[in-house]
Amino acid sequence: MIRIRRPLRGARVLGPPTVWGAVAITYKLCCPLEQQHGLLARIATSAVFFAVGTGLILHVRQALLRELRQVRRIARAAQSALLRPLPPRIDGLNTAAAQLSADRGATVGGDLYEVVATEYGVRAVMGDVRGHGIAAIGTVAALLGSFREAAHDEPDLGRVLHRLERALARHLRERARAEHPSSGAPPDSPVAEEFVTLLLLEIHRDGELLALNCGHPWPYRLTAHAVIPLSRSDPLPPLGPFPLPPELPPLPCAPLLPGHSLVLYTDGAEDARDGHGRFFDLRAALADLLGNCPQAILHTLLRSLRHHTGGRTTDDIALLVLRNDRTGSPCTSPEARGAVREATTHRQPTNHR
Repeated sequence: MIRIRRPLRGARVLGPPTVWGAVAITYKLCCPLEQQHGLLARIATSAVFFAVGTGLILHVRQALLRELRQVRRIARAAQSALLRPLPPRIDGLNTAAAQLSADRGATVGGDLYEVVATEYGVRAVMGDVRGHGIAAIGTVAALLGSFREAAHDEPDLGRVLHRLERALARHLRERARAEHPSSGAPPDSPVAEEFVTLLLLEIHRDGELLALNCGHPWPYRLTAHAVIPLSRSDPLPPLGPFPLPPELPPLPCAPLLPGHSLVLYTDGAEDARDGHGRFFDLRAALADLLGNCPQAILHTLLRSLRHHTGGRTTDDIALLVLRNDRTGSPCTSPEARGAVREATTHRQPTNHR
């Protein structure tokens, strides 16, 4: 099939320019008007070459649009492989997640999240790689791949975090060698400016909640009556610039009771600004969503963020909502799920920093 389609594709790409060039050459060599110097002859010649130029421009435009559609298909495939769609329920927890990229037309960025059910409980990760867009994809892939393995292999949450630290260091060393192949030796401090903020959670069947935080915003807990930060403890430094301590005891948090929700987010959500430079008040927005299911919370937050920023965000935004529904009914509203799908496929214009 490949041998058949490649010539056809080449003919499709080269055919129209060849035809338009042949028209121009034929007119130049054979048309009697081209040999004359009157006003009518000049008008006819200008019209012919204007038509040839327009045809070539339209052909180039169509070729570029085809390539853009192909790139977007590849980006969607990359997103599906990296940030896999979460199932609606994971071991009794109702889940919803989405990411908005700051790069126009991009569907992947520097934020990452994952939730997996393991024999040690439900484990979740939320992270934010320095930078956004295509450049951050390699780091996201390295961290998510390591988490998906370590979450099942390591009984201790601290050892999971150590595995992620080693995966990041290995990725940065390999990238530094690829970027500086002439050095001949591994650099002393590969890609020294790279870092990742990271939050790890472990939720047991009885609602017991453990956390490890490396420079990431603490999530909000939504109860029946209030929005409460999960913790006010100082986090560890982000992954990358400094080594983690050998011992990493997880921080016990208040249990996630049935009906309570956790809203994990990257700092792009609270750093989003409107046209007057005012920050988005995430906590106030969540206060109006108490008692809602994760899909409704996610849809409303995405809509509020787009309205606040006018559709122009300067940083990637990731949101992950977990609700303990082990004694309740899951939210299975088709309208809510359709709204989430519409929101997560929204394309935003960019306003780079």
